[in-house]
Amino acid sequence: MVLETLTPPVSPSIGMTDKPEIKIARTDFGDGYTQTTPLGINHIRRVVTLRWNVLALDDKEAIEGFLVRHGGYKPFFYRIPREPAVLKWTCDDWNTSRNTGGFASIEATFRQSFDLRT
Repeated sequence: MVLETLTPPVSPSIGMTDKPEIKIARTDFGDGYTQTTPLGINHIRRVVTLRWNVLALDDKEAIEGFLVRHGGYKPFFYRIPREPAVLKWTCDDWNTSRNTGGFASIEATFRQSFDLRT
């Protein structure tokens, strides 16, 4: 299966949130000692929230259609603006709103994917 690349018709608005999701196993012992270990080799995953604040309805439909088509679980490629690398992502959390003047906005949370599909 060949993964699609998200190429939105409009770049996201300025103000992206970038928060790592870190998976570790932690065991606390009775004497105050704690032992931690990473859960897997890819235990740090990027989670970014992108916003498109002013979209024409056709542009909103194009972005939302891409996300719906991937169903929240199918990975896709996307390059964050002004970053050099294309990374693999999934998106299972987004919302849209209609603004005045026939415009819309989208906020979507992308999670870095380590899925083996390419």
